Amino acid sequence: MKTNKLLSIMLIIFLALSVILSGCGTSNTKNNNTTTPNASSNSINKETVLKVWAMGEEGKILPQIVKKFEEQNPGIKVEVQAIPWDVAYDKLLTAVASQSGPDLTQLGTTWTTQFASSGALLDLKPYFDKYPELKPENYYEGSVKTVEYNGQIVGVPWYVDTRVLFYRTDILKEIGYDHAPKTWTELKDAADKLAKRGKGKYGIAFAPNDQLMVYMLTWQAGGRLIDDNGNPQFNSPEFIKAVNYYKSFFTDGDAPLTADQGLDLFTAFKEGIEPMFVSGPWMVSLINKQLPDLKGKWATAVLPADKTNTSFVGGCNLSIFKFSKNKDAAIKFIAFMSKPENQIEWFNLSSDLPASKQAWNDSKLKDDPILATFGEQLNNAQSTPLVKNWAAVEKATSEALEKIIVGKQDVKSTLDKLNEDVKSILSK
Repeated sequence: MKTNKLLSIMLIIFLALSVILSGCGTSNTKNNNTTTPNASSNSINKETVLKVWAMGEEGKILPQIVKKFEEQNPGIKVEVQAIPWDVAYDKLLTAVASQSGPDLTQLGTTWTTQFASSGALLDLKPYFDKYPELKPENYYEGSVKTVEYNGQIVGVPWYVDTRVLFYRTDILKEIGYDHAPKTWTELKDAADKLAKRGKGKYGIAFAPNDQLMVYMLTWQAGGRLIDDNGNPQFNSPEFIKAVNYYKSFFTDGDAPLTADQGLDLFTAFKEGIEPMFVSGPWMVSLINKQLPDLKGKWATAVLPADKTNTSFVGGCNLSIFKFSKNKDAAIKFIAFMSKPENQIEWFNLSSDLPASKQAWNDSKLKDDPILATFGEQLNNAQSTPLVKNWAAVEKATSEALEKIIVGKQDVKSTLDKLNEDVKSILSK
């Protein structure tokens, strides 16, 4: 979603006003700006109504588990408002600026630090002793980084996703692979052999403009997208290596140069036209539902490695707004949602993968080889840089890849220009 510049200005103005007014309202400014877990103004009483914003399908499903929380906390009534994703960012900006929004909200992993930078989110560290479920060590490192800001913890990972390799076990056996490709070399070799099966057959379902795949390959090559000083690295040796490796799949006919080829991914996977692809956990249930005849003929595996096998971690966090008058109730709710048993219950309701590492000990996950792969991959997964205008960076990367792979433009010069474009985007 694009940032609404007017609302961003409103946010800054309102936040500044709130600081000024809070300073005028008391002679003890220091105490007024300090948040403590036991502040009397946040005490839970019989009239506590906790307002929660949740996005998309999660907003529709969340009331089902809220009932359990209310039974365990009879003094709290939870009101869930489902917010469509396409308007969520602007609504959150308006809520923060007016300080009249929800007590707590679902935030995309790339949004959390953006709102934290405006001073809008509550630091959860003071609550760790009372609610150990909130401690970062309970979660995967990649997810924890999305809630860290200036030494604070401004949210809790709610659910996660990551990318793994999906592959047809029966077809790979036919070309001599009784296991998933484990390295870049093996992946390319398997794709080459699969593509040689005949006209109209490919090795893997890559798209020429898939910037996320190239980001993951860059990490695997030991590179970074942005360095510690905020400088883009889109023409670094590692990024160039990733692009050249990715390009080779198209040059050698292992992946189609056009995105559709008249077949959707499910048909291509079913018919063995594209026996491998990289995707997230939502594909598991979709394959099971749409391709039941393939049961026992496909599997998942962690991504093949170069220096590492790093994947992307996404998902959503739960954060509390500083302006909430029901902080104690909000903390209770987040702690409730973070308990491993409730993370599993949420998985059963939504199919969202648990953020809690302990939840992955549940038999429904660890004993299912298809799903267990995601838990393994989460041990080596990271988020894209948590910076403003990242959507514009992704768009620029996608366009550059298409110029290189489809337009056959020079890799080095195209990436040099991309790096300059990204530098300009990040400076805005």
